[in-house]
Amino acid sequence: MTRKPDDIRLRSGWTTGACAAAAARAAFGMLRGGSVPSTIGIILPKGQTPDFELIEAGRDFERAWAAVIKDAGDDPDVTHGATIRAAVHFGPQGSGLQFRAGPGVGMVTKPGLPIPPGQPAINPKPREIIETNLRAVLSDPQDALDVVVEISIPGGEEIAQKTWNPRLGIVGGLSVLGTTGIVIPYSCSAWIHSIHRGIDVARANDMPHVAAATGKTSEDVARTLFGLPLEATLDMGDFAGGMLKYLRRNPLPRVTIAGGFAKLAKLSQGNLDLHSSRSVLDLDRLAVLAGTLGADKGLQAQIAGANTGAEALSLCNAAAIPIAQAVARQAREVALASAGATPIDILVVGRQGEILAQADADHPT
Repeated sequence: MTRKPDDIRLRSGWTTGACAAAAARAAFGMLRGGSVPSTIGIILPKGQTPDFELIEAGRDFERAWAAVIKDAGDDPDVTHGATIRAAVHFGPQGSGLQFRAGPGVGMVTKPGLPIPPGQPAINPKPREIIETNLRAVLSDPQDALDVVVEISIPGGEEIAQKTWNPRLGIVGGLSVLGTTGIVIPYSCSAWIHSIHRGIDVARANDMPHVAAATGKTSEDVARTLFGLPLEATLDMGDFAGGMLKYLRRNPLPRVTIAGGFAKLAKLSQGNLDLHSSRSVLDLDRLAVLAGTLGADKGLQAQIAGANTGAEALSLCNAAAIPIAQAVARQAREVALASAGATPIDILVVGRQGEILAQADADHPT
């Protein structure tokens, strides 16, 4: 197929789980008497066999260790460039494969995640990938595997502050993630997966009220207004649909959707994906809505011709047209229709953190 000049193909990368498996396999090979390698190949769940360059490898009398640099390809992954290190040693006979969290890898403290509280935040699939690759080193893959694997990520505790981990009750560092071992650039699935895990944690901890925010400002306002802890907030971003559909199957006692006027205006018009590249605010419809609130024909024409939702909001505010409250009410109706049994509130937040409108049981119109 001829490649067009504007056909920019994004490069895939490797998950933390794949990198941990590479480091662990290299370390285990050395622990069993193998030479110190410079590269190591691994087996991924779908049959791929990538090679990883080791940035360090060594052993002493009791243990061996190795490390790789995570390459997330062209995905905007906060762990891109991080060092993923594994240290391994033999455990007592019959103890099986055990995982430990080294520096920079978090510990699970709340129920609702795939790993129970008190365990290192190394997800089930990465554990499987690591075990598969350790068994590939054995003479017989069915032999006993009494090994302790410690994964560490230098600087991981600081990097984790940019992730969902503090909200999910994972303390002390990052999670080791990845179901296939491969990072698909700019995939929405990872973000939506994090939203789902946040809902799982809220349900498991019987949280009575959760806020789902489109951004940092609206999240801060919702937390302050309702007195919510960090773990009772979901970084929903643009994925209203991904959250609402999961709520239909996994309801919560109450969810407040907090966001800016333009994004919630798109939700009010039935858009469940609020990203600018995947949905557009219909200013003509917004003008018609303003007309029902008392805007004259001239103002409606100005709204329809506005450059942005913010400009439309400013025009309405200057004319005392309560467009933000109307948007909140309609957004709530759309969200309630998608969320099933979960009660939904809407909080419209201005750019300076001011509350523009609320729609809930106490503010229905």
